[in-house]
Amino acid sequence: MVAGRQQGNRSRHDSILRIVSLVMRARVLAAATAAVLVSAGVSAPVQAAPPARAAAAPLPCPKAAAPKVSRPPRPVPPPPVPEDRVVGGEQLDTPGLVAPAGAPAPPAVTATSWLVADLDSGAVLGACGPHEYGTPASTQKLLLAATMLPKLDPKQAVTVTRSDLKIAPGSSAVGLLVGGRYPVETVWLGLLLNSGNEAANVLARLGGGPDLVAGGVRAMNEEAHRLGARQTHAVTPSGLDGKGQFTSAYDLALIARACFANPLFRRYALTERTQIPAQPALKKGGFQIQNENQLIYRYRGALGGKTGFTELARHTYVGAAERNGRRLVVTLLGAEARPLRGWQQGAELLDWGFSLPRDASVGRLVEPGELDAAAEAAPSGSPGAPATPPPWQGPVVTAGRRMAEGDWRVILPVAGGAAAVVGVVVTLLMARRRRPVGRRRA
Repeated sequence: MVAGRQQGNRSRHDSILRIVSLVMRARVLAAATAAVLVSAGVSAPVQAAPPARAAAAPLPCPKAAAPKVSRPPRPVPPPPVPEDRVVGGEQLDTPGLVAPAGAPAPPAVTATSWLVADLDSGAVLGACGPHEYGTPASTQKLLLAATMLPKLDPKQAVTVTRSDLKIAPGSSAVGLLVGGRYPVETVWLGLLLNSGNEAANVLARLGGGPDLVAGGVRAMNEEAHRLGARQTHAVTPSGLDGKGQFTSAYDLALIARACFANPLFRRYALTERTQIPAQPALKKGGFQIQNENQLIYRYRGALGGKTGFTELARHTYVGAAERNGRRLVVTLLGAEARPLRGWQQGAELLDWGFSLPRDASVGRLVEPGELDAAAEAAPSGSPGAPATPPPWQGPVVTAGRRMAEGDWRVILPVAGGAAAVVGVVVTLLMARRRRPVGRRRA
């Protein structure tokens, strides 16, 4: 019996050795499988990139003390879109100050955001929160001008309707009359000199096609998109506050640049006064209006611009000037009228811009259509055309797809596990074949 037990122990010992040997072979098979996959051209896994460093704290913008004012609750801006915040350059992605290295400090202003740029080269000379959302007030009329000036004949006569005069009580108006007929050019001057909100409705309706004013606002948003003003969304043609209506200092600069490229706009913006014609059929006389933008009277080289104000937006401003063959534009949002009015804050920022070297730059104004062209040219799967992830199809199908794509995190475990299973099965079969047949007990 002792000999039998020894023989049984040796048999079990031999079986264990065979199992260990086959498991080792399984591991070798797994390694060989990996080698075959490499030779077939399957790429090895790429190590994950190290975590990005925390962004540096933004530089504070020089702020002028302003009196406290009561204002409606500020609207909640849309969620930030990372791609929109770097339009024009990564340095512009900041809620704080961005200025050229070695530049003197810009003047302290009450505006919550501002930007100074070169109208001709498109260079951004400096900014404070250039891509922060703000409310445009009447500077939105510049987007209406950029959209409709190329479409409307200035000599065409238009009849004012009752719906054109549906504006907020007490808001700025030219004094156009229901049933009155006015040249389109007169309506433009009423819009840009007196910030007439009824004039904005007339022009948006006239250029809006079958959808009238709604069509005009839709065309404004399409033009903003074409210009690259991706943070701008118009709800009203005049800039009167509307839910979801936003812009940014950077976007306003893009829009202003498009306006100042139009010779009609340049002439209108520098017009000091004009006559609103009489309406004999309505037995109403004519009257004169003056340009409300004080920059054109009091700043050397002024090219014009646009003022704006609502209780919600506070004071907004766009102004441009030329000195020594250099044309600069300034945009600002969310300012207070004390200690300096909006145009005066703009003038100080223009002075600062003109003091900088001609090659100074922290970014640039994109060209019209540039962002759309870049998105169309971007290959599939690039940041310009993000790929849609495939739908979930269960663990087996997903694992198979990931193996076909060369995912080593799936290939190696599956190959090793498969080889080990094959080895164990073979071992059990061999052990079963070599096991001596014993007598059954009753």
